[in-house]
This record gives sequence, structure tokens and C-alpha cells, in this order.
Amino acid sequence: MKQTRFDLNNDIAWCPGCGNFLLLQLLKETLDELDVDPTNVVISSGIGQAAKMPQYVNTSFFNGLHGRALPVATAISLTNPELLVIAEGGDGDMYGEGGNHFIHTVRRNPNIVHLVHNNMVYGLTKGQASPTSQRGFKTPLQTEGVILEPLNPLALAITLGAGFVARTFVGNRELTKEVIKQAIAHKGYALVDIFDPCVSFNKVNTFAWYKEHSYVQSDDWDASDKLQSLAKSMESDPYPLGVLYKNPEEQPSLTEMHPAYQEEDTPLFKRKRSVQELTALME
Repeated sequence: MKQTRFDLNNDIAWCPGCGNFLLLQLLKETLDELDVDPTNVVISSGIGQAAKMPQYVNTSFFNGLHGRALPVATAISLTNPELLVIAEGGDGDMYGEGGNHFIHTVRRNPNIVHLVHNNMVYGLTKGQASPTSQRGFKTPLQTEGVILEPLNPLALAITLGAGFVARTFVGNRELTKEVIKQAIAHKGYALVDIFDPCVSFNKVNTFAWYKEHSYVQSDDWDASDKLQSLAKSMESDPYPLGVLYKNPEEQPSLTEMHPAYQEEDTPLFKRKRSVQELTALME
């Protein structure tokens, strides 16, 4: 296993064989290869097995409420635009409890990277169906099988105006690192949906299943065509992997549009506040 500046020697509370181990290593390697300073990275997460990941990376992090990683990441990015801000969590955390935040974060376009561990199941709470679980998937609660159409986060993000939308699979190491690197380089909101098998509570969507039911986009794929990308995002079985959509026109980020940064670009946390002005405003 490659050693990086982002390693921490602490116990990891995941099941043996969990796909999260691979993604953790790939994220650390990616940041290291980009020569990112660990002190300039902040990872925001909510609740869940995937949301534990920031505790195993040598960076600053905020571990908050279920489904609330994105508004926190947005606030961190606005307060200090000089940071690399990553919001990460599972498909339940981000698309279920955090679904409303997902929608409006795309609309706001903050300069953050959004990494979602998509294993099509709730892992922390022992195997209930998640928003991305497939129809017919049987669980201890959905004993007759899931009856709902699974959420399509890629199509949703594209229709809402996301400037960067991608999907990868932890079993494809180099593709995953390359996609995350491109997401980090993108200005504004970048979604990376990551097939990341849960070996304990999803015996259907396994490593072998994801490998057999996905394919890597060809090198000549035009990710700048929004309608073509939207159609591609709606493909399933096999699922396309890679950067599905990248807006060729650079859109202003939330920081650039925010009134607080119209007259000066000094990060908010560095600005001095007048106690007198604040007292007058409160009165």
C-alpha cells in the first residue's frame, strides 16, 4: 500500500472487505499526487459508514448531522475560498436524508468536490434500501423487494445545472483517481458518484456485479454536450463510468456571486469586524 502524507495510524471501523477501504486509499493517493498541502484540505461529512472516512485522513474535517455535509461544506468554502473543500458520504446520507441539500447545493454552485459512496444500501443501519437501491432488491424491511424507481443522481445533477458530473467504481483504481483529480480541478460544484460495494449488507451489488454491469466511457466521448450527457446519464446495465458531463463554459461559483466578495476577495475569516457597527446593527 502506497504511503502518503494523508495517512493516519488509527483503527478503522469498517467491515473487512468494505469498498470504503479502497476509496480511502485512492483519495489519499490522489491528494498526495496532486501535492496538496494537508493543512489546506477540509472534509465535511454526515452520518454513516462512508461518513466516517474523514476521521481516517490527515486533514481537517467536520463530522456533523445525518445528511448535512453539503451545507457545512458550502459554508466552509465561503468562509475560506483558499481551501480545498470535499463533502463526502454514502448514498443514503447524501441522496436520502441530504437529498434536499443535494438539490440546492447544485443550484448554488459552491466550489466544492462532492464524493458519494454509492453501494445501493444503508450500511450503518444494517441493510435497509437506500434511494439508489434497485427495484426488486430485498432487505429486512423491504421483504418483498424494493418497489420504487431508484434515484438517478447524475441525471438530476445535470438537469439542475451542475458543471461537472461523473461516476466511477472503486475497483477501477486509475479511473477513480483521474476522475477525482478532474473534479478537484473544476471550479464550482463537482459531483462524483462512486460505486463502492457494501460486502456485509448488499449481496447483490458486489464487486463482481459492478464490474460486470458498468463500462468505461471511450476516450473520444464528448462530455461538453449537455443533452447527450443527460441521455448517457440515464443509461443503466451497463452503467457508464467516467466524466459524463463537463460544462465547456466556466460558470461563476457561489463565492464569486456572493455579495460579501463583490468589493474585496479577502477570505471572511481574515476580515476585521467593527464592534461598534455590529452593535448598531443589532440595535
